[in-house]
Amino acid sequence: MQSKPDGEFSPRQFIEEAVRQINRTVGAGEKVVCALSGGLDSTVVAFLLDRAIGERLVAIFVDHGMLRKGEAAEVTALCSNRLRGRFISLDARERFLKVLRGVTDPEQKRKIIGAEFIRLFKEKALSMGDIGYLAQGTICSDVVESGAGPGGAAIKAHHNVGGLPAELGFKLIEPLRELYKDKVRLVGEELGLSEAILRRQPFPGPGLAVRIIGEITAAKLTILQEADAIFCEEVATAGLSEKLWQYFAVLTGVRAVGIKDGRRHYGEVVALRAVTSTDALTAGWAQLPGALLEKVSQRITAEIPAVSRVVYDITSKPPGTIEWE
Repeated sequence: MQSKPDGEFSPRQFIEEAVRQINRTVGAGEKVVCALSGGLDSTVVAFLLDRAIGERLVAIFVDHGMLRKGEAAEVTALCSNRLRGRFISLDARERFLKVLRGVTDPEQKRKIIGAEFIRLFKEKALSMGDIGYLAQGTICSDVVESGAGPGGAAIKAHHNVGGLPAELGFKLIEPLRELYKDKVRLVGEELGLSEAILRRQPFPGPGLAVRIIGEITAAKLTILQEADAIFCEEVATAGLSEKLWQYFAVLTGVRAVGIKDGRRHYGEVVALRAVTSTDALTAGWAQLPGALLEKVSQRITAEIPAVSRVVYDITSKPPGTIEWE
């Protein structure tokens, strides 16, 4: 399904074509399971399917424990209230921590998380007995960065690109595969999604697992969720959230000496990352006001006992990537 060239893209026409394609693909009595991460891409796919097949949609949300603070509850509230089909939330936090124990390599993290997602979806969907299709929020930049499309280079694995085992048993539906994020937002707006969803930052499939350098633990996840929430809150308060493509915290895995309560403190180093972009293929580091960065640093080091130092990443893409892993 081809969209019009840049400047001529019609979200309404895209939705109409996508709905027709879904209905041509999915038989009248067949059901589709949607892999719902809670991010913009998979949410748009879920609402496209809702428009096309209504109650024959089964949206499965896996809470792997690596979402941003409070996000799992937000996803559950939105989808359980708005989607006509069945919404299922799976609490898999302990399961993912277990399979990631001792893993430090970023590509291995991505592949393990992707494989576990697939395993969970397959287990749940097969238990229903009548699911024939799997829909997911793959977009064009995922394909390019995974080296799976024309001109693509294998920069990092996306678990929704090429990671599906042959024995999955479902046929794939990927209505956004030819769109970049800016077009996905336009489609979401046309579908009537709220500004909170439309302006939600792009978020990696593996979640905070690739923003924690080194092994993933429950304690590290808590530290990062709190630091990230503080950064996001202050960016929003400063009125800069809509001017940035992404802004988040990274737990670097480095420890540094600091001073807390007049004593030596050997604690974690948190890195802040903020970038501007339109399609995620290239990005520039955002020149945030010094006063904002100072306030975020003061709050993080004061409110999170484990953190001793905060630094700011000024690397563009390329040579860096937006994520640290």
